[in-house]
Amino acid sequence: MGSMRPACIFAVLLFVAAALPAQWSPATGQWGKTLADDVRVMSYNVQDCLCSTNTKQAGANNWTALARIVAAMRPDVLVLQECADNSGNGTGTTMDTVANMTTVINLFLHGGTDTFTAGSPPVGAYVQLYAPTFDLPYIFVSTVHDNYNRNIILSRWPFADLNGDTQSQLSNIPNVTAHLYAGGGNGGIRGFMFAEINLPSTYAGDLIVGNAHLKAGGTAADHTQRVNAARNVAYYIDHLLNGAGTGTPDPFAKIADAPAAAFLPNPNTAVVLGGDWNEDEVTNGTVGPAAWLTEALTPDGVGGTDGTDRNRTDMALDGAQDFFTASTSTGFSAKYDYIAFQDSVAARRRGFVFNTASLGGASIPAALIGYPGTISSMTTTASDHRPVIVDFILPRALACNTAAIDLGFAKLGGNMLFPRFAACGSTAVGAPVTLALSDAAPSALIYIGVGATTGFLNIAGGTILPTPLSVLGPFQSDALGAFSITIPNGAGSAVVQWAIVDPGATFSLAFSNGLSF
Repeated sequence: MGSMRPACIFAVLLFVAAALPAQWSPATGQWGKTLADDVRVMSYNVQDCLCSTNTKQAGANNWTALARIVAAMRPDVLVLQECADNSGNGTGTTMDTVANMTTVINLFLHGGTDTFTAGSPPVGAYVQLYAPTFDLPYIFVSTVHDNYNRNIILSRWPFADLNGDTQSQLSNIPNVTAHLYAGGGNGGIRGFMFAEINLPSTYAGDLIVGNAHLKAGGTAADHTQRVNAARNVAYYIDHLLNGAGTGTPDPFAKIADAPAAAFLPNPNTAVVLGGDWNEDEVTNGTVGPAAWLTEALTPDGVGGTDGTDRNRTDMALDGAQDFFTASTSTGFSAKYDYIAFQDSVAARRRGFVFNTASLGGASIPAALIGYPGTISSMTTTASDHRPVIVDFILPRALACNTAAIDLGFAKLGGNMLFPRFAACGSTAVGAPVTLALSDAAPSALIYIGVGATTGFLNIAGGTILPTPLSVLGPFQSDALGAFSITIPNGAGSAVVQWAIVDPGATFSLAFSNGLSF
């Protein structure tokens, strides 16, 4: 660590916003987001529970268990698989239409009169009964099916066209002509649906969410179907949504998007994929759909410049584990359910698998209390899968002088796209000077950028970084401790820049020459 002269330090405490009360404390039954501006995405295979003929009365049944679990997790975006199959649920013989499934989802969320049941009784169990202020009013039921199942995307925010092709919802990707690693075709047997979501103006971009239930089965042919679908979808993401590094959608004209996309989505718009991909690539040693969807032509875990992230590196996977047991299983002692995301745009605050079998005492969320069955078996009652949930920190609209941050925060390590700040600032300093960072609010993500006109920067007493600029972070502030940057003699003048990703975070910056901003 660089030399410190505490007696000379002039500290400035920067208050960005009043800190919000902690909403994430599973040990005490709080399973909510750390900050309201985080975006929670939840992927759930609901094993035919959501269908028109299912009982919708409160009881120790799959409908009630599922409603309470969704109410407890309160996702901003919920992607569902295995919906609409009345025969699979054992309560009917048909597959529900899109219109009927839309009605079922509204009953599931809001209650009302169950016109699918003789006598049209009122729905007795529904999400808003257990979470009255929570809602997912925007409903997209896929038109693609396998004669049994449909996929669904529910959103807190409205759908809107984000690339000029006049479409905000796709039940399956357009057909891809074989090119490079794409074998040609679409997203597979049940489709790979996409929804473009218009986020509030407090965010710097928007959100594009994909959802799929890929081919089930353990044969080589089943694996091939999953991989072929994933390769086509990877091509669609990289070429139509990312522009394959050219700045133009579908630069090789291989995707039958009609009308054709006119432009790429805002660069601060993240693509997030969820679903039951039916292959546990953690344990089976194969290159499966998760690898192809995130890494594209180079599914080897080593990066490359052909991945599906916006900057063509690899997308990231959820890293979700049971909070109490660290199990990654989402059912059948395997991980079949995933969330993937463009980590050059979105930062993962946390990912977890929710399983009521791990709960006890104070860890039970309020929405589950009062369930008439056994709480520990609720997830098993609701479905044979467990939900995967990820809380994302998305780029926020820039709240300070753009000119002040042009030096360092256009990119972070060649990877992170900006702006993504709740607050930021800069100051000119004279060398030599030491900057210290401390007293940050728990779980804040903080970035520091330093530029010098000449010479080198000595970071934390040992790392020598070339000028004119280096960006440090993100630092998870509750594990940060003391931190310092020393600009040595001979460096000339320098600029120190700071950025806080999370509103509600506070921290102090101290300069050993007494200068402050």
